Amino acid sequence: MSEHPINGLMDTTLEKIKQMVDVNTIIGNPITSPDGTVIIPVSKVSYGFASGGSDIRPKTANAQPAFGGGSGAGVTIRPVGFLSIYKGDVKFISVDKYDGPVDRVVGMVPEMFDKVKELFSKDKKEAKEAAEIADDEIF
Repeated sequence: MSEHPINGLMDTTLEKIKQMVDVNTIIGNPITSPDGTVIIPVSKVSYGFASGGSDIRPKTANAQPAFGGGSGAGVTIRPVGFLSIYKGDVKFISVDKYDGPVDRVVGMVPEMFDKVKELFSKDKKEAKEAAEIADDEIF
């Protein structure tokens, strides 16, 4: 049995979508600024496709059956933000406003980690200095 024409339609549609959307569309090419900062654009890509068809019965007994069909696809690319990398420090800079409190909290997570890290390193430094002062007083 030969392949049904709808298979060819779907294969062509999917192949065209693959050509339109690749990984460089979502995570863009890095851009290096003169001060050494690396900026990487990040986008959200949404796509969909549909295909369909119908076998058409011939009106005469000797005629071959016909097929009518079609397919289509749509792609939306929306910038989300940028990854900024400077001296080992990575930050995500959003281009969207926050849609709600959950988005706001998720956006603050990297900053919260940085602040907690600074707090612990500050506490360790103060403890070390206090121990050095105590050692100096004893000896």
